[in-house]
Amino acid sequence: MSEIQEIELTLVEQTALDGANYFRQGLNCTECVLMSFRDNCNPEIPMEAFAMCTGFGGGFANTRNHTCGAITGAIMAYGSIIGRKNPFAKEEMRDKITELHGIYHTMEPMIREMEAEFGDNFICKDLSAVHGDFEGKARKRNCMQMVKFCSGVAAKYAELAKKEQGDCIE
Repeated sequence: MSEIQEIELTLVEQTALDGANYFRQGLNCTECVLMSFRDNCNPEIPMEAFAMCTGFGGGFANTRNHTCGAITGAIMAYGSIIGRKNPFAKEEMRDKITELHGIYHTMEPMIREMEAEFGDNFICKDLSAVHGDFEGKARKRNCMQMVKFCSGVAAKYAELAKKEQGDCIE
């Protein structure tokens, strides 16, 4: 009789796996990434945020002509940790701009990691073209892998940011 061992996943692995599972359940790419991130990294993301995500799937409303929804979801997810909670908190324009540049600088390594994985063209149709028919299984498998990667990378950088801030992620 063999024993079944329970494998404990890291936060990044669990978030990535959850993103892929949401894709299998019919959520769009942006929704998958943000939902898995909400589940594992930032439960304070309100469910109403998903209404804003819906239009980003399939390269903006399934046009495929714009940024991949999984990449957009990763940026939104990480932004929920490091982004401005109130863009009017700073009174002076130069202070607002300085704050933005600091956030962009913090976010840049995650963007560079996605570029290393996917190339520097994040357009949905270009990322999908090599997999044939957009409605085909090969493209869908690729998108699920992209969702998985983007979910995990967002969790990775959120975990790093929270460690730098002295917070713990459970």
